[in-house]
Amino acid sequence: MRRWLTRFRVGLGFALAGVVLLLAQPTWMSWQIGLAVALAGEALRLWAAGHLEKSREVTTSGPYRYTRHPLYLGSTLIGIGLAIASAHWGVALVVLGYLGTTLTAARHSEEAHLREKFGDAYDAYAERRAAPMARRFSWARARYNREHHTMAGLAAGFAVLAVMIR
Repeated sequence: MRRWLTRFRVGLGFALAGVVLLLAQPTWMSWQIGLAVALAGEALRLWAAGHLEKSREVTTSGPYRYTRHPLYLGSTLIGIGLAIASAHWGVALVVLGYLGTTLTAARHSEEAHLREKFGDAYDAYAERRAAPMARRFSWARARYNREHHTMAGLAAGFAVLAVMIR
């Protein structure tokens, strides 16, 4: 089940977006607060994507100095922002259930992959023994990591919620 959740989490997220939109009852206040939380999550994801050299190294620069999974933490904040903006407990349950199951599965799969690929280097990182690397944020790296897709989805989702406000 973990492998299935990891592999199909994005598609499952799109399917659940329909449920979210059916239940959502946004107000301007909930939308603004939710957007602020979601933008904080996207800022964290963007910062992480601009440092990540996926599958090439154990990245220890940028937010990876402080947390092992800044992309997942950012996604969690985006989801919480969406739940707040939607102003419906059912949405909150759907979003938290989705994030709790899919990101936990993805985290376990990713850690197993990194441990297999990088061995002691990943263990040192996970145990906070790895030295932070000096690397500047790169827009090209963020683009390579397709963070613009998340940004577009975030913009589209909040635009739809804005249209739904009564």
